[in-house]
Amino acid sequence: MSARLDGAAVLITGASAGIGAALAREFAHRGARLALVARRTERLGALAAELQRDGTAAIVVAGDVTNDGDMEKAAARTREAFGRIDVVVANAGFGVVGSLEKLSLDDYRRQFETNVFGVLRTIYATLDDLKRSRGRLAIIGSVSGHLATPHGSPYSMSKFAVRALSEVLRNELRAAGVAVTLISPGFVESELRLIDNRGVFHESARDIVPPWIRMSAAACARRTVTAIARRRREAVITGHGKALVFVQRHLPGLMSRLVGLSTYKGRTEPGRERQRT
Repeated sequence: MSARLDGAAVLITGASAGIGAALAREFAHRGARLALVARRTERLGALAAELQRDGTAAIVVAGDVTNDGDMEKAAARTREAFGRIDVVVANAGFGVVGSLEKLSLDDYRRQFETNVFGVLRTIYATLDDLKRSRGRLAIIGSVSGHLATPHGSPYSMSKFAVRALSEVLRNELRAAGVAVTLISPGFVESELRLIDNRGVFHESARDIVPPWIRMSAAACARRTVTAIARRRREAVITGHGKALVFVQRHLPGLMSRLVGLSTYKGRTEPGRERQRT
């Protein structure tokens, strides 16, 4: 039976597409009220209208997690609309990929600005609210936060960082009654692999991950929201993701040999390198 969140006020960053949009639909299905935050407000507007037609209270908030002050404005708008914030999902992110020799310090800075400092901005802007509501903080990590592979150092570094952050915050915030849940997806249907190293979405780009291994965003969202509602420590999403994390934890030598046997070969379309989740 689904864990309900009736009346909970939920703020989701990166809610305009992919996992973020699927999370919004799943939270709505479980009775939550939603603050949808992203840069692409036209997409947010269409999503909010869809949810409102089904009876969900949903607001649109333009915000970029890389801009100082945007998350404070998003939090204030959420309080104004709903009076409180019960759940925060730090979902916004993208992936910079490529061999270290082909990347620059600016590439790494750009990756961390969104995937790490963007998460921190979101937390700082909402932490007092979560303490008041004894609420839930969810950080969207990745299987790549457990297992680093060639040509993925910026992305893996950022996801290792937020995994460490979630572990620290889980203990720091326990006394305040705030639950911290790390979500570590494997390959999921999303736009992540269609975004280039500068964060630009390419609609015509090809997803290089074969369809048979990709979990639907809706299925990922169901598992994610259940983990958040039940205040779980972490949820590794997708069967292959669970298998990879298990082998990395318990048989790291074997995983190292397996990774050594795999190779990546350059870009698969203009402006985009092959990417792992």
